This record gives sequence, C-alpha cells and structure tokens, in this order.
Amino acid sequence: MAGAGSAAVSGAGTPVAGLAGRDLFAEGLLEFLRPAVQQLDSHVHAVRESQVELREQIDNLATELCRINEDQKVALDLDPYVKKLLNARRRVVLVNNILQNAQERLRRLNHSVAKETARRRAMLDSGVYPSGSPSK
Repeated sequence: MAGAGSAAVSGAGTPVAGLAGRDLFAEGLLEFLRPAVQQLDSHVHAVRESQVELREQIDNLATELCRINEDQKVALDLDPYVKKLLNARRRVVLVNNILQNAQERLRRLNHSVAKETARRRAMLDSGVYPSGSPSK
C-alpha cells in the first residue's frame, strides 16, 4: 500500500489511495465478520425460542403440580417445588430479555454497518472523497 506522501491526490486535495485502501480494508473486514455475526444472530434466535418453550413447560408443570397437590388426599407439600419452578421461570424470562436486547443491538449494528458500507461504496463509485469522518 502506498504511503500518504506518495498517494494520488483528488481535486479537493484528499489522498485517493489512502481512502480507497482504508475503505477496501473496512469492506473486507466487514465481509469477513458478516458470517460470524449472522451465525451468532441465528444462535441467539434459537436460544430465545428454546427459552420461550422452557418457560411454557415450566408454567405447565407448575400448574400441574398445583392441581396434583389439590387432588391428593395425602398432604404432600409441593409448594417448595412450585416456588423453585417459578424462580427458574423468572430466571428464564430474565435471560430471554437479555438475549432479546443483545439481539436488537446486534441487528442495529448490522444495519448501521450495511448502511455505512453502501455509503462508502457509493462514494468510491462516484469518485467523491470527503475529508471528514464517516457520517452518522
């Protein structure tokens, strides 16, 4: 890669090769990371689905334990088990919320990266090279 001193200069006095090289590197890095981000997103989605199923199963089990406890002629104390199930359900919901927030942040980041990549590609194609930092 050419240094800043030997790079070609556009009409505005901006080094063309430096920006093009940096944009090419950024685009390559994004393309390198994209499969990992997509795989992470699909795994988070699968975990969220399993969390919802687990929460439903815990609810059903807690309901069934309460019904069994009411139907039993012999006094079985199932309340501690029901409380444990409800506590586990609360933790499942908490983890699901954390995963949902992380997935939403990942989605927004992926959208921002795609938008910035498209903007930079359009700049490269048009031959316009701004001297400032990337737009927000």
